[in-house]
Amino acid sequence: MKILQVITSLQIGGAEKLISEISPLLRDKRHEVDVLAFDGVETHFKKSLEEAGIKVYSFSKNCNVYNPLGILKLVKMMRNYDIVHTHNTAPQLFAAIGSMVCSVLLVTTEHTTSNRRRNWKWYAPIDRWMYKRYSKVICISNQAEENLKAFHPSLKNVCTIYNGVDVQKFYDAKPLEYIRSEKTTVVMVAGFRYQKDQDTLIKSFSHLDENRFELWLVGNGERRPELECLIKELNLESTVKLMGIRADIPEVLQSADIVVMSSHFEGLSLSNVEGMSVGKPFIASDVDGLREVVSGYGLLFPHGDDKELASIIKRLAEDKDFYKQIADKCWERAQMYDIKKMVDSYNDLFVSLKRDLTCSLPAQVKP
Repeated sequence: MKILQVITSLQIGGAEKLISEISPLLRDKRHEVDVLAFDGVETHFKKSLEEAGIKVYSFSKNCNVYNPLGILKLVKMMRNYDIVHTHNTAPQLFAAIGSMVCSVLLVTTEHTTSNRRRNWKWYAPIDRWMYKRYSKVICISNQAEENLKAFHPSLKNVCTIYNGVDVQKFYDAKPLEYIRSEKTTVVMVAGFRYQKDQDTLIKSFSHLDENRFELWLVGNGERRPELECLIKELNLESTVKLMGIRADIPEVLQSADIVVMSSHFEGLSLSNVEGMSVGKPFIASDVDGLREVVSGYGLLFPHGDDKELASIIKRLAEDKDFYKQIADKCWERAQMYDIKKMVDSYNDLFVSLKRDLTCSLPAQVKP
């Protein structure tokens, strides 16, 4: 089958990482897989796809990804594929509109348990219409599926395929000696955007001894100036390191002692599973999308509670037996989300959709 993955850009993020990892693996299952990123800016994920032999198309660099003229460009490409698999808002809507003038199977993945569109009452009819243009809407966690169905009860074309990562690659990664610290080091990998809650993690370090603890924030985004102001306001410049976007995430995670995901909401965060794949304790906000995976294995703290988060970090640093117990449980949990299981599920779905379409066609038009 010919499959086109469509996304706004290949900047850092869970959806972008999913595309970068799933595309070569689907190609290995004898599919022809290409990627369209509306904004063709050069990134690590774009480079890794091209190095893996995946063609990456774009409209232009640093373009307005919401420009409706993109619909016309997308339609021209859609005609060349059996399945168009979209990620995030603009591709979802543009492909749905495009499907009105070209026959193609549409699949989309919902990467979070919520989104800003659901706060716009005027947009709800457009949202419902859009989803109904898709043969299948894939959610990355049970909670994401439940929330979507609660918002659009009439949707019947919804299923869940859990995100996965190459857990062995993370477990086997070697620490980077040049960044390791004698202090207990906490790391969070996430874009600096409204969904994430680096603020609470930063605030937690105001309750910890600066001579014993250090925080690494890996990522970048529109909220960086706000986070820099918060760090300065709390006098944590020597404690909190902003490490930017990095290509060596497995090695960075292995170089730290504790992994944290502080967030307002999630789908099923790839950073979540990655964090549990390195054999270190994983701490997460007690919110939808994180609770589902972490509960009973890693440690949860009340959303926005910086004092409780600091208390958990301190206990892990001081209690070696507790540290090992949580680390072992996190590795056990991570193995349940191996990327091979995810790719098999996507492959089975695509094959099934194509087969069902072929069976429904009149004999004279079957390929």
